[in-house]
Amino acid sequence: MKKRVTGLGGFFFKSKDPDNTKEWYKTHLGLNTDQYGCTFWWKDKEGNDCSTQWSPFKEDTTYFQPSEKQFMMNFRVENLKELLAALKEEGVTIVGEIEEYDYGKFGWIMDPEGNKLELWEPVDKAFL
Repeated sequence: MKKRVTGLGGFFFKSKDPDNTKEWYKTHLGLNTDQYGCTFWWKDKEGNDCSTQWSPFKEDTTYFQPSEKQFMMNFRVENLKELLAALKEEGVTIVGEIEEYDYGKFGWIMDPEGNKLELWEPVDKAFL
């Protein structure tokens, strides 16, 4: 099996006022925010362009369910389908089905503390 997690894909958290939160981070910390939050661009050790997303969500979002936590982490992974099959065999709770977009594939799992984790097999070239 290939590597499982290859990096942090994003950090998502609930906010009473996501627009105000994005503006605060832009003003005081210099984040280049847009409607989704802020995308941090970087290169992996092979020199490939990669990204990590920072995004505040409305506090009543259902996107983190079934977790009741205030945040959700997104991890970059290789071969999402293979990884989810292995995790299922290991007894990890899988949430929903794999979703595919131009910028990658997504799957979700729950950790033992009730945190929903998003697993992302990215297509970084889609952002360029």
